Amino acid sequence: MSEKRGPWQILSREQRYDNRWMTVTHHEVVTPTGQPGIYGTVHFKNIGIGILPVDAEGHTFLVGQYRFTLDGYSWEIPEGGGALDVDPLDSAARELREETGLAARRWQKLVDCDLSNSITDERVVGYLAWDLEQGIAAPDPTEDLRVKRVPLTEALRMVDAGEIRDALSVLTLRAAQLLLAQGRFPLPLPSER
Repeated sequence: MSEKRGPWQILSREQRYDNRWMTVTHHEVVTPTGQPGIYGTVHFKNIGIGILPVDAEGHTFLVGQYRFTLDGYSWEIPEGGGALDVDPLDSAARELREETGLAARRWQKLVDCDLSNSITDERVVGYLAWDLEQGIAAPDPTEDLRVKRVPLTEALRMVDAGEIRDALSVLTLRAAQLLLAQGRFPLPLPSER
């Protein structure tokens, strides 16, 4: 087998790992400079979804949990995965409800990008959600989550201080901060009233 992928030539590929969330593949390649090489890729079977809910008082809701990969605790915006064949907004509404019990009547996409595209094909989408109604959370049975309500300004401070490090959370919060700075944030915050 020999296959072209842009300037790369794939000589062989072998699936090394597969589960319901991802597949890891080892490739023997010829690099764009003509040298033999290897390339490992991680294919994600879901889209990463993040939601920045903001209530009428200008507060957001952060989700805290222990992250196995980091061997540490992480504060993040509500996040999860969405099936590739499902509208990301539908997945976002489901994740927000599951993790926080919140339902939002208004949504705006803030981020749509590739995460770590040197080895993965993971796409992430981040939304701003507002006009919120509180319900009952129903997290996945494997999740031990803590939810805390903080002023949006506090969440932005946490990013500045390195207390929020999750990439999708940082990207989504920074996108919201840019809208605030440009006067294009879609809902009035208490300080703007």
